Amino acid sequence: MPSARQYWLVKSEPDAFSWDQQVANGIEPWTGVRNHMAKANLKAMKQDDLAFFYHSNIGKEIVGVVEVAREAYPDPSVEPGTKGEWVCVDMKAVGPMPKPVTLAEIKADPDFTELALVRMSRLSVMPVSAEHWKKLCKLGGWKGK
Repeated sequence: MPSARQYWLVKSEPDAFSWDQQVANGIEPWTGVRNHMAKANLKAMKQDDLAFFYHSNIGKEIVGVVEVAREAYPDPSVEPGTKGEWVCVDMKAVGPMPKPVTLAEIKADPDFTELALVRMSRLSVMPVSAEHWKKLCKLGGWKGK
């Protein structure tokens, strides 16, 4: 029996890599993660898991949904001599969030006090519970997968 789908949130600074670039590229390696907790989250991702695409710094909002197209493999963006075994996953654009969900909206809702985005705001790759996923999808008008 296949394991249940997991849900995630991945952050990107839109001036470095935006939702529009993800859509244009279709499938894109999610590289450059240099935090051990975020790396562990990347390693835990399975093909077909879904993730919110979050614009950090500029916008601070969930703008789309991506799907894990390839599980963790060595990150090709690692500079020679860098310490640590860093990984990436390939993400595939699924669709835009009909109404972006802002960090302010999320923080204003007491149901999200345990969401990693609120608790560990600097973490770039984080799990999202199925309950939080459903509620965030509803806030953003997402009716996809």
